[in-house]
Amino acid sequence: MVVVVIDSDDDESHETEQAKKKKQLCLRRGGGGGEGEGRWEGVSAEILSLVFVLVPADELLRTVPFVCRAWREAVAGPECWADIDIEKWCRRCNCPYRIDSAVRKLVRRSCGTCTRLSVYNLSDYAFAFVADWWVILRMAEGILGILGKWACDVRFIKVLQIPMSAVTDKMVEKHAQSFSTLTYLDISYCLNITAKGIDIFGRCCKSLTHLRRNMPPPQWDENLRALSTKIDDAEAMTIADSMPGLCHLELCHGKFSDIGLTAILTKCKKLTNLNILGCWNVELNGTLEDMCAQLESFKSPWFDEFEETDSSDAGEGAYSDSD
Repeated sequence: MVVVVIDSDDDESHETEQAKKKKQLCLRRGGGGGEGEGRWEGVSAEILSLVFVLVPADELLRTVPFVCRAWREAVAGPECWADIDIEKWCRRCNCPYRIDSAVRKLVRRSCGTCTRLSVYNLSDYAFAFVADWWVILRMAEGILGILGKWACDVRFIKVLQIPMSAVTDKMVEKHAQSFSTLTYLDISYCLNITAKGIDIFGRCCKSLTHLRRNMPPPQWDENLRALSTKIDDAEAMTIADSMPGLCHLELCHGKFSDIGLTAILTKCKKLTNLNILGCWNVELNGTLEDMCAQLESFKSPWFDEFEETDSSDAGEGAYSDSD
């Protein structure tokens, strides 16, 4: 029996003192763990991965591998990394270098099985790495055949969530084709992506059905003594022209006006869910209000969640505890 002592101190301020104490984990040579020697030896990595995907990615990296050899091997394989969601960890970490390093490590570990990547504050370089990695994998799979048993499992990212990232139009133009199979894109608060980058995404990603492009609220203008809400329909017009297949669209605090909204509603024929909360240049004049009312879900610029709450849902929540 080999006893490994792991210091569980980390940078999370909310962690309790009890959780910060040193933990003793027993590892048996040759696999298994704890008193039940070899209990995990007969469990395949595929089965273990079905459980491990429910564990937050940061815990999966710093805790699970130290339980036993079987768990360590399962985490080291690609089965656990089809869905890479480290957004919450990135927000806590808030260190671009560590975030980029984690993204590169996990994308490599996925061996091309990743179909969803959710990262906060991604850099230009990490974005380029993710795009280039899939190009390399496809070349290796089709030409060199060096991917072993995972050669036939190279997939394509369908969900890309990179809010508050530093990705630029130039990098999008260079690498957007690598994300041609995207169906869900979140580029909220990506201030370096403009209408040009959105147009490139739209023309390269023909399967897009969900787009989130929420932006920061307008700043207070001291000279005007009012919010700076200059009208800019460029992004809305670009979305209407390049993403006609959208079903769900979030454009909170956008600068567009009725003109941009009309273009979206006219050209995006499949649109069912629209959120334009905080888009204060929109006035919903003419037939616009009726067009929005025909959508399955619509949140106006002045949407009040307390007034619009579904009464049936509220009723179920109120009485569920007493039943």
